[in-house]
Amino acid sequence: MVLSKKAQDIRSRKRDHVESALGRDVEYAVQPGFSDVRFIHNSLPELDLEGINTSCEMFKKRLSAPLVVAAITGGYLEAGKINLSLAKACEKEQIAFSLGSQRAMIEKPGLAPTYKVRKVAPSIPLIGNIGGCQLEKYGVKKVRAALDDVGADALAIHLNPLQEICQPEGDTRFCGIADEIDVFVRDLGLPVIVKETGAGISHDCAVMLARAGVKMVDVAGAGGTSWSKEEYLRSNREPVLGEWGNPTCECIAACSEVLEVIGSGGVRSGLDCAKAIALGASYAGAALPFLRAKNPQAKIARWKDELRLVMLLTGSKDAASLKQAKLVITGRTAEAMGRLGIDAGKYARR
Repeated sequence: MVLSKKAQDIRSRKRDHVESALGRDVEYAVQPGFSDVRFIHNSLPELDLEGINTSCEMFKKRLSAPLVVAAITGGYLEAGKINLSLAKACEKEQIAFSLGSQRAMIEKPGLAPTYKVRKVAPSIPLIGNIGGCQLEKYGVKKVRAALDDVGADALAIHLNPLQEICQPEGDTRFCGIADEIDVFVRDLGLPVIVKETGAGISHDCAVMLARAGVKMVDVAGAGGTSWSKEEYLRSNREPVLGEWGNPTCECIAACSEVLEVIGSGGVRSGLDCAKAIALGASYAGAALPFLRAKNPQAKIARWKDELRLVMLLTGSKDAASLKQAKLVITGRTAEAMGRLGIDAGKYARR
């Protein structure tokens, strides 16, 4: 297979991203805020562990728990192996899986097999992916064809202006994306999620997206992988904007007032998943922990077990009950929420 220079550049960049994530310190020093959030312990939960129901629905498919392995990669040979391994683990544990940007397969259809995971994940929700900067260029018809080619149930449109401006070969034009999102929501014929790539979605941005018809956002807040830091590392530059972004917990609290939320960005355990949901998310997601895991299925299973334990200790019989579990929020997260006009105390007064 002979690749164009553009396809080779995309493939090389994607390989660089994964190798950097696996071998270098690419996480934010800024904390996502989960350490400032604690549950109020319930000594009389009146529940049996075996009776707790962690299941939920996403895109009319049943999940064993409200968890998503978030977008990671695609577009080069090794990426295909990573996607198959993660999708297989998600299928066995019955949680959702999100593909990395499908730009590479649209630019070079020969790279499509690196995204095709349905043969190992026939029943779970599968989320496709394209960048907001590519919407106008490719159009609804071409993106829909790419989604159908991999059997996706929904499209995640990723917003990454921070990463792009820190990337030597990145896009610098971001006008008109909101209007294009409106077109895709109206014409795609599949559910549309809008996600950040690590810098977080603000309340004001969520309001704009809601006006465009978007129903769900993946906040992907600061505190997990810093893609700006990763781009600085690729080009051996000082990471001036490496810590830029809105921390995850305040993003979940702010956006869940407007839209349904996937809470991701620095989620590192089943306890963090539970906190994300209690803050207002419908699902919790993560990427880096599963990319680095020797046995991603075992890690998913452990997070599900941790989630169930938290549900018992908060008297939450199901995911809907967990959303109403009492929280005490302190420290920088409580301070930031207050300055954003969010009453951090309301979570303890439920």
